[in-house]
Amino acid sequence: MKNGMIECSACHSKIANPSSKAVSRAYDRHRSKISSKQRALNFLLVGGDCVLVGFQPILVYMSKVDGRFKFSPISVNFLTEVAKVLFAITMLLFQARRQKVGEKPLLSLSTFMQAARTNKLLAVPALLYAINNYLKFTMQLYFNPATVKMLSNLKVLVIAVLLKFIMKRRFSIIQWEALALLLIGISINQLKSMPEGTTTLDLPITTGAYMCTLIFVTVPSMASVFNEYALKSQYDTSIYLQNLFLYGYGAIFNFLGILGTVVFKGPNNFNILEGHSKATMFLICNNAAQGILSSFFFKYADTILKKYSSTVATIFTGIASAALFGHTLTINFLLGISVVFISMHQFFSPLAKAKDEEQNGVVERTDVQDKHRSRDSSFINMAAGANEEASHRVGPDERQPLLPK
Repeated sequence: MKNGMIECSACHSKIANPSSKAVSRAYDRHRSKISSKQRALNFLLVGGDCVLVGFQPILVYMSKVDGRFKFSPISVNFLTEVAKVLFAITMLLFQARRQKVGEKPLLSLSTFMQAARTNKLLAVPALLYAINNYLKFTMQLYFNPATVKMLSNLKVLVIAVLLKFIMKRRFSIIQWEALALLLIGISINQLKSMPEGTTTLDLPITTGAYMCTLIFVTVPSMASVFNEYALKSQYDTSIYLQNLFLYGYGAIFNFLGILGTVVFKGPNNFNILEGHSKATMFLICNNAAQGILSSFFFKYADTILKKYSSTVATIFTGIASAALFGHTLTINFLLGISVVFISMHQFFSPLAKAKDEEQNGVVERTDVQDKHRSRDSSFINMAAGANEEASHRVGPDERQPLLPK
């Protein structure tokens, strides 16, 4: 291999090495050719995600009684996973009825076992999501709903780093600057947002809060990247069948968490319906719908788009929490959300992708030039061969017949 090209030992022809950068360029070209149907799907996904994500911190806050949860957060997560499993089974039954004659049946045992083997990687994001869903409730004990939503936007930066080093995704300098603006906006909103002098778990609240923030940002970011990779690596598999495994694994991990609380806190904690109210029932439905919608994001759209769409819900969360609970919209929040929206606009701006498109254009022009050179060289070789054949003088031995007379 030389200069990123692979040369055939037999014919000495050269082809491009299919490296991770080439895969990244193919991904960029795919995104630049999105159809109108795909844009409409992205718009619906973003709109639905804004509503669901915007309501979630509010429902969690409404579920608290005297600043505490009367129910076990793991029980809410378990019931959420069970609801998503039931939805996946229902959609599988509906999809199986609409199958055409000759197609491989979705509900056969062989199809299920094969899908179980090829989608076993979904257990990794399921475990990470189980941890993250518990942290969502823990974060509500430190911050108000609007601040939780702002802190969750840090996931965009972590996801970008994971995509950069793990999946070899490329980002322009303008896009990295947009992510830096995102951090600045979150920092502005976070200034003086925590009460002073309060302790929890024998730690200053700043230490405990930022430890939870670090885990709250890192774990779901890893889960999102693994989830997108697992769903897209088996693209031909039905998304409802993949969701059945993902949510099934999630239900198992959360049930193990319930058993853990029973062992450490006593058998009274096994009642998963204890302390629930109407607000928690709405929360379970909201979390289930949000998880289902996220799977469509990861399989048919993009992880960055999913996380940036959540930032749009921040302003809704802030206004709603101010209207319902009397939280004050400080100047820090207003400035912070403004910087976040500027960051989002800059990240998806056509100017931010100009460098990538230029590089892709150079690569495409190089490919075209290589094709022209190969054609020219083949033509020269043909012409040289024809000239050699025409100038070749036939000797007396070559005029003899091949067969004896």
